[in-house]
Amino acid sequence: MTQQTTQKMQATRTMQTMQATETLQAAPTPQTTPVSKITRSDQHPDAPPHKVAVLALGGVIPFELSIPYRIFGKATTSSGEPLYEVVTCALAAGPVPTDADFSINVDLGPEALAEADTVVVPASYEFGPPYDEGRLGDELAAALARIRPGTRMVSICTGSYILAAAGLLDGRPATTHWSSTKRFQRMFPSVRVDADVLFVDDGDVLTSAGVASGIDLCLHIVRRDHGTAVANEVARRSVVPPHRDGGQAQYIQRPVPEPQLATTTGARAWALGRLEQPIQLRDMAEQEAMSVRTFTRRFREEVGISPGQWLTQQRVERARHLLEDSDLSVDQVARSAGFGTAASMRQHLQAALGVSPTAYRRTFRAVTDVSRR
Repeated sequence: MTQQTTQKMQATRTMQTMQATETLQAAPTPQTTPVSKITRSDQHPDAPPHKVAVLALGGVIPFELSIPYRIFGKATTSSGEPLYEVVTCALAAGPVPTDADFSINVDLGPEALAEADTVVVPASYEFGPPYDEGRLGDELAAALARIRPGTRMVSICTGSYILAAAGLLDGRPATTHWSSTKRFQRMFPSVRVDADVLFVDDGDVLTSAGVASGIDLCLHIVRRDHGTAVANEVARRSVVPPHRDGGQAQYIQRPVPEPQLATTTGARAWALGRLEQPIQLRDMAEQEAMSVRTFTRRFREEVGISPGQWLTQQRVERARHLLEDSDLSVDQVARSAGFGTAASMRQHLQAALGVSPTAYRRTFRAVTDVSRR
């Protein structure tokens, strides 16, 4: 992120605080994470499941390694048919050491990469040349050379070092674990590193921050491929929040509030129950008996973004759900989601998703029809 961009964002946040009494209904959609246009991985109803290959390198972190299977492996049609086929592979079939006190036995070697529609690279503590020198070792380079052009590439946590060393992130936005972002930027100066987000979607290349943000990224991919209903069901089965926007801050100062301190949970629940109505910042603050300034500060500490940004995210999610699953007109969806007018909703969906409400509905009505077969 450039200094000019950082100064601009800081000025915007200051202005939002100064205008705290204004209606939050038209809060700008967060722009931190570039989100590609909505796409469907397999449009044809008889297409085989989208194949995801997870590359387990030496020293792989078991938690990150398990995320793709846990999320993609649980995405199904309404009749229970899998939407993804997830396989794990290594540079050579056989035992792969992890960073824990056990190894894993991987049945597939690098040949599995050649058949993948999406390749996921989780974090590892033994990256070697990619981490130490910013280059690929011969064996890893040969393995990655098997990947077909157009394959979607995904990294979790410091798996971004592999994508960067392969040149896949040159000139593109990306993120990695917050503790590694400065080193990552020094190692790969051509990458536009964003240290303040959970994940970055740049179309065919996606990167996540550390640890649990890999769950957010994989859920985002399911949502992008198959819509909110499928992603929400996967999240429900995994007992995780269905959506945390990529632009949300990686490091929240106080993710679990001190017991003796008031939280903003009640205000968020109150707002979610009346999204279709104009909601002002002072109204939310009153739900917690806080001043606007205290509420805004506490909200950002707990959620990682401003109240206005959060409210816009919730309205975008409501609009997505209604566009996918209801027969309401675009004007009715806009009113029900709290945007007021179709023009306002169109502006926010275009900023967040890269498509218009009509295009979004057309895409995911087709996906829903396929998923229900």
